[in-house]
Amino acid sequence: MSVESPFIVVAVGLAFEARIARAAGAARICCGRGPTMAAALDASLGPNCAGILSFGIAGGLDPALRPGTPLIASMVIGEDGPLATDAKWSSALLDLHPAAVHAPLLSLRDAVADPAGKIQHFRRTGAAAVDMESHIAAAVAERRGLPFAALRVIADPAHRRVPASAMRGMRDDGRTDAIAVLRALTRRPREIAAVVGVARDAWAARVALSRCRCSDH
Repeated sequence: MSVESPFIVVAVGLAFEARIARAAGAARICCGRGPTMAAALDASLGPNCAGILSFGIAGGLDPALRPGTPLIASMVIGEDGPLATDAKWSSALLDLHPAAVHAPLLSLRDAVADPAGKIQHFRRTGAAAVDMESHIAAAVAERRGLPFAALRVIADPAHRRVPASAMRGMRDDGRTDAIAVLRALTRRPREIAAVVGVARDAWAARVALSRCRCSDH
Protein backbone atom coordinates (compact mmCIF):
# COMPACT_ATOMS: atom_id res chain seq x y z
CA MET A 1 0.00 0.00 0.00
CA SER A 2 1.45 3.37 -1.02
CA VAL A 3 1.81 6.08 1.59
CA GLU A 4 0.39 9.45 0.69
CA SER A 5 2.93 12.27 0.65
CA PRO A 6 2.34 15.39 2.77
CA PHE A 7 0.23 17.99 1.01
CA ILE A 8 -1.30 21.41 1.60
CA VAL A 9 -4.90 22.39 0.93
CA VAL A 10 -5.42 25.71 -0.87
CA ALA A 11 -8.67 27.56 -0.13
CA VAL A 12 -9.93 29.93 -2.82
CA GLY A 13 -13.21 31.70 -3.42
CA LEU A 14 -13.15 32.17 -7.18
CA ALA A 15 -12.69 29.82 -10.11
CA PHE A 16 -9.84 31.81 -11.68
CA GLU A 17 -7.97 31.69 -8.35
CA ALA A 18 -8.35 27.91 -8.41
CA ARG A 19 -6.90 27.78 -11.95
CA ILE A 20 -3.88 29.83 -10.88
CA ALA A 21 -3.30 27.66 -7.82
CA ARG A 22 -3.63 24.52 -9.92
CA ALA A 23 -1.11 25.83 -12.44
CA ALA A 24 1.32 26.42 -9.57
CA GLY A 25 1.09 22.76 -8.65
CA ALA A 26 -0.94 23.07 -5.45
CA ALA A 27 -1.84 19.62 -4.13
CA ARG A 28 -5.52 20.04 -3.25
CA ILE A 29 -7.76 22.99 -3.99
CA CYS A 30 -11.07 23.90 -2.36
CA CYS A 31 -13.16 26.52 -4.15
CA GLY A 32 -16.34 28.03 -2.77
CA ARG A 33 -17.90 30.37 -0.28
CA GLY A 34 -19.53 30.05 3.13
CA PRO A 35 -20.72 26.56 4.13
CA THR A 36 -19.62 25.22 0.73
CA MET A 37 -16.02 26.17 1.54
CA ALA A 38 -16.14 24.71 5.07
CA ALA A 39 -17.55 21.39 3.82
CA ALA A 40 -15.02 21.19 0.97
CA LEU A 41 -12.13 21.79 3.36
CA ASP A 42 -13.30 19.15 5.82
CA ALA A 43 -13.64 16.65 2.96
CA SER A 44 -10.15 17.41 1.61
CA LEU A 45 -8.19 17.07 4.83
CA GLY A 46 -6.41 13.85 5.66
CA PRO A 47 -3.77 12.49 8.02
CA ASN A 48 -0.95 13.81 5.80
CA CYS A 49 -2.30 17.34 5.39
CA ALA A 50 0.54 19.74 6.24
CA GLY A 51 -1.58 22.89 6.42
CA ILE A 52 -4.19 25.13 4.83
CA LEU A 53 -3.37 28.17 2.68
CA SER A 54 -5.92 30.87 1.82
CA PHE A 55 -5.02 32.15 -1.64
CA GLY A 56 -6.56 34.74 -3.96
CA ILE A 57 -7.59 38.36 -4.21
CA ALA A 58 -8.84 40.72 -1.51
CA GLY A 59 -10.37 44.16 -1.24
CA GLY A 60 -8.09 46.93 -0.05
CA LEU A 61 -8.80 48.63 3.27
CA ASP A 62 -5.49 50.45 3.71
CA PRO A 63 -5.66 53.47 1.36
CA ALA A 64 -1.93 53.13 0.65
CA LEU A 65 -2.30 49.75 -1.07
CA ARG A 66 -2.67 49.65 -4.84
CA PRO A 67 -4.18 46.87 -6.99
CA GLY A 68 -1.69 44.04 -7.45
CA THR A 69 -0.05 44.46 -4.03
CA PRO A 70 0.51 41.05 -2.37
CA LEU A 71 -0.35 40.64 1.30
CA ILE A 72 0.75 37.94 3.73
CA ALA A 73 -1.62 37.90 6.67
CA SER A 74 -0.07 38.42 10.11
CA MET A 75 -3.44 37.30 11.50
CA VAL A 76 -7.00 36.88 10.29
CA ILE A 77 -9.70 38.94 11.98
CA GLY A 78 -13.02 37.14 11.69
CA GLU A 79 -16.45 38.12 12.92
CA ASP A 80 -15.85 36.07 16.08
CA GLY A 81 -12.38 37.45 16.77
CA PRO A 82 -8.76 36.96 15.69
CA LEU A 83 -7.40 33.74 14.19
CA ALA A 84 -3.67 32.99 14.14
CA THR A 85 -1.45 32.44 11.14
CA ASP A 86 1.60 30.19 11.28
CA ALA A 87 4.70 32.35 11.84
CA LYS A 88 7.16 29.99 10.14
CA TRP A 89 5.03 29.49 7.05
CA SER A 90 4.23 33.20 6.78
CA SER A 91 7.94 33.99 7.04
CA ALA A 92 8.67 31.57 4.19
CA LEU A 93 6.03 33.30 2.05
CA LEU A 94 7.53 36.70 2.86
CA ASP A 95 10.92 35.41 1.75
CA LEU A 96 9.35 34.39 -1.57
CA HIS A 97 7.53 37.72 -1.90
CA PRO A 98 9.72 40.44 -0.37
CA ALA A 99 7.47 43.20 -1.75
CA ALA A 100 4.45 41.83 0.11
CA VAL A 101 2.76 43.66 2.94
CA HIS A 102 2.67 41.76 6.25
CA ALA A 103 -0.49 42.92 8.00
CA PRO A 104 -3.79 41.74 9.50
CA LEU A 105 -6.45 40.49 7.08
CA LEU A 106 -10.12 41.05 7.84
CA SER A 107 -12.39 38.24 6.67
CA LEU A 108 -16.17 38.57 6.67
CA ARG A 109 -19.21 36.67 5.47
CA ASP A 110 -20.42 39.57 3.31
CA ALA A 111 -18.51 41.71 0.83
CA VAL A 112 -17.41 45.24 1.72
CA ALA A 113 -18.22 47.18 -1.41
CA ASP A 114 -18.24 50.90 -0.56
CA PRO A 115 -15.31 53.18 0.34
CA ALA A 116 -16.97 54.41 3.54
CA GLY A 117 -17.32 50.86 4.82
CA LYS A 118 -13.74 50.04 3.86
CA ILE A 119 -12.25 52.98 5.75
CA GLN A 120 -14.46 52.25 8.74
CA HIS A 121 -13.18 48.67 8.90
CA PHE A 122 -9.60 49.88 8.45
CA ARG A 123 -9.88 52.30 11.36
CA ARG A 124 -11.71 49.81 13.57
CA THR A 125 -9.48 46.77 13.00
CA GLY A 126 -6.20 47.96 11.47
CA ALA A 127 -6.60 45.27 8.80
CA ALA A 128 -5.01 46.12 5.46
CA ALA A 129 -7.44 44.09 3.33
CA VAL A 130 -10.65 42.08 3.46
CA ASP A 131 -11.81 38.82 1.91
CA MET A 132 -14.65 36.33 2.38
CA GLU A 133 -12.82 33.01 2.72
CA SER A 134 -9.84 33.27 5.07
CA HIS A 135 -11.87 33.21 8.29
CA ILE A 136 -13.44 29.92 7.21
CA ALA A 137 -10.13 28.33 6.28
CA ALA A 138 -8.41 29.63 9.42
CA ALA A 139 -11.20 28.31 11.65
CA VAL A 140 -11.01 24.85 10.07
CA ALA A 141 -7.23 24.84 10.49
CA GLU A 142 -7.54 25.86 14.14
CA ARG A 143 -10.15 23.17 14.81
CA ARG A 144 -7.98 20.51 13.16
CA GLY A 145 -4.72 21.70 14.72
CA LEU A 146 -3.17 22.52 11.34
CA PRO A 147 -0.84 25.37 10.35
CA PHE A 148 -2.55 28.14 8.41
CA ALA A 149 -1.32 30.99 6.20
CA ALA A 150 -2.96 33.50 3.88
CA LEU A 151 -1.54 34.97 0.67
CA ARG A 152 -3.81 37.53 -0.96
CA VAL A 153 -3.41 40.19 -3.64
CA ILE A 154 -5.22 43.53 -3.54
CA ALA A 155 -7.91 43.87 -6.21
CA ASP A 156 -10.27 46.80 -5.56
CA PRO A 157 -8.40 49.52 -3.62
CA ALA A 158 -9.87 51.30 -0.62
CA HIS A 159 -11.24 54.20 -2.69
CA ARG A 160 -13.00 51.95 -5.20
CA ARG A 161 -16.74 51.33 -4.90
CA VAL A 162 -17.72 47.89 -6.17
CA PRO A 163 -21.10 48.50 -7.85
CA ALA A 164 -24.10 46.25 -7.38
CA SER A 165 -23.92 45.20 -11.04
CA ALA A 166 -20.46 43.70 -10.50
CA MET A 167 -21.60 41.86 -7.38
CA ARG A 168 -24.35 40.18 -9.43
CA GLY A 169 -21.67 38.17 -11.21
CA MET A 170 -20.50 36.30 -8.11
CA ARG A 171 -21.69 32.69 -7.86
CA ASP A 172 -21.44 30.51 -4.77
CA ASP A 173 -19.33 27.98 -6.68
CA GLY A 174 -16.69 30.62 -7.47
CA ARG A 175 -17.56 31.09 -11.14
CA THR A 176 -18.33 34.50 -12.64
CA ASP A 177 -21.68 35.03 -14.34
CA ALA A 178 -20.96 37.61 -17.03
CA ILE A 179 -24.54 37.47 -18.34
CA ALA A 180 -25.88 38.43 -14.91
CA VAL A 181 -23.53 41.43 -14.86
CA LEU A 182 -24.66 42.56 -18.31
CA ARG A 183 -28.32 42.20 -17.36
CA ALA A 184 -27.72 44.24 -14.22
CA LEU A 185 -25.98 46.94 -16.25
CA THR A 186 -28.98 47.28 -18.54
CA ARG A 187 -30.93 48.28 -15.43
CA ARG A 188 -28.11 50.44 -14.02
CA PRO A 189 -26.27 51.93 -17.03
CA ARG A 190 -24.68 54.59 -14.83
CA GLU A 191 -22.57 51.82 -13.25
CA ILE A 192 -20.79 50.94 -16.49
CA ALA A 193 -17.76 53.15 -15.80
CA ALA A 194 -17.46 51.78 -12.27
CA VAL A 195 -17.65 48.18 -13.51
CA VAL A 196 -14.89 48.93 -16.03
CA GLY A 197 -12.74 50.29 -13.20
CA VAL A 198 -13.35 47.21 -11.08
CA ALA A 199 -12.48 44.97 -14.04
CA ARG A 200 -9.23 46.88 -14.60
CA ASP A 201 -8.24 46.52 -10.94
CA ALA A 202 -9.19 42.84 -10.97
CA TRP A 203 -7.00 42.23 -14.01
CA ALA A 204 -4.00 43.83 -12.30
CA ALA A 205 -4.64 41.62 -9.26
CA ARG A 206 -5.02 38.54 -11.43
CA VAL A 207 -1.70 39.17 -13.19
CA ALA A 208 0.04 39.70 -9.84
CA LEU A 209 -1.57 36.62 -8.34
CA SER A 210 -0.37 34.48 -11.24
CA ARG A 211 3.19 35.46 -10.32
CA CYS A 212 2.78 34.39 -6.72
CA ARG A 213 4.30 31.15 -5.52
CA CYS A 214 3.05 29.10 -2.63
CA SER A 215 5.51 27.57 -0.20
CA ASP A 216 4.89 24.80 2.25
CA HIS A 217 6.33 25.29 5.71
